[in-house]
Amino acid sequence: MRHRAAFLQRWEGLLLVLLAVTVVYNALNAPGYMTLGNWINLFQLSIEKIIVALIMTFIIINAEIDLSVASVMGFSACTAGFLYANGTPMEWAVAVALLAGVAAGLFNSFWIGVVGLPSLVVTLSGLIGYRGLAYVLVEDRSIGGFPQWFNRLGQQPLIGPFPLALIIFFVLLVFAIIILQYSGFGRYVYVIGNNKEVARYSGVHVRRTKMILFVTSSTVAALAGILYAARLGAVRGDMATGFELDIITMVLLGGVSIYGGSGTMWGVLLSVLIILNLRNGMGLANLSGHVQTGVIGALLILSVLAPNVAGQVQSFWNRRRAQRMETGNA
Repeated sequence: MRHRAAFLQRWEGLLLVLLAVTVVYNALNAPGYMTLGNWINLFQLSIEKIIVALIMTFIIINAEIDLSVASVMGFSACTAGFLYANGTPMEWAVAVALLAGVAAGLFNSFWIGVVGLPSLVVTLSGLIGYRGLAYVLVEDRSIGGFPQWFNRLGQQPLIGPFPLALIIFFVLLVFAIIILQYSGFGRYVYVIGNNKEVARYSGVHVRRTKMILFVTSSTVAALAGILYAARLGAVRGDMATGFELDIITMVLLGGVSIYGGSGTMWGVLLSVLIILNLRNGMGLANLSGHVQTGVIGALLILSVLAPNVAGQVQSFWNRRRAQRMETGNA
C-alpha cells in the first residue's frame, strides 16, 4: 500500500507539472486566458462531464465500470423534453426525469450487485438500451421551447458569475472528497476494489456498496443530463453521445487504476483541469473536434499504460537491487 500511495503522489506531481505547462502555454498564446470569465467558460463547456466524472471515480476505484452514464444523460433529458412537449409542467418533467435515472441505476445495480453479472456487460447493454429509449421518446426531432426559468438555470449565472451547474460541481466535489478519502464508506470502496472476496470475508457489505454506487452513478448522470438540456435549451436523442470516453479518460488520467483499489479525487481534479485546458489550447490553435477527440483518446491509452509500465520498471529495479544485495552478501 505504501508503494502504491507513493506512486500516486508521484503521478499527481507529474499531473501538476503538466497542468502548469499547459496553463503557461495557453496564457502566453491567448489574451484574456487567465480571466475569471474564461475559466468559468472552460468549466461550463464540459461541466456535465466533470460532474459525472466524480461518481465515475468511485465506480472505477471499486473495480467496476459504468459505460451507460452518457446514455442515461440523454435518456433523462429526453424524458423531461418528452413530458414537457406533452403538457407536463417542467417542474414535474424534471422530477420524473431524475426518477428515470434512479430507475436506470436500480436496474443496473440489480444485475451487477444481486445477480453478479460483470458491470462491463450490464452497462454496455445499458449504453445501447437507454440510448434506444431516448430515441423512442423524441424520435429524430429536437424538442425545445422550454420555460425561461429552466433555460436561465443552464445559460446564465446564478450566484455572482457562477452558473448553477458549476456550483453543483463544487458542492459535489467537496462531498466526493470527504466521502472517498475520509469516510468509512470510502474505505469500503477501496477495499472492495483491491479484493472483493477478502472484503466480503472481512464483513464488508459488498453487494450493498456496489448497489449504492450504481444507483448514485445513474442519478448523477440524470442530473447532468437535465443540466445539459438547460444549457442547450433543447433535447435530441443523440445528446451526450460519446461523453463516456472523456469521463473515463478524466478518471484514469487522474491516477485511478483501471483494475480498482487505488486513486484519489485530487488526482482526478488535476486531470479534469488538464483536459479542459488542453481542449481550450487546441481550440485556440484551430484544431478540429476530431483531432481533439484523438488527443483525448491518446490520453486514455497513456493513462492505462503508464501505471503498468511504471510498475514493471519498479519491479525490474527491485529485482536488480535484490540480486546485487545477494551477490554482495555472497
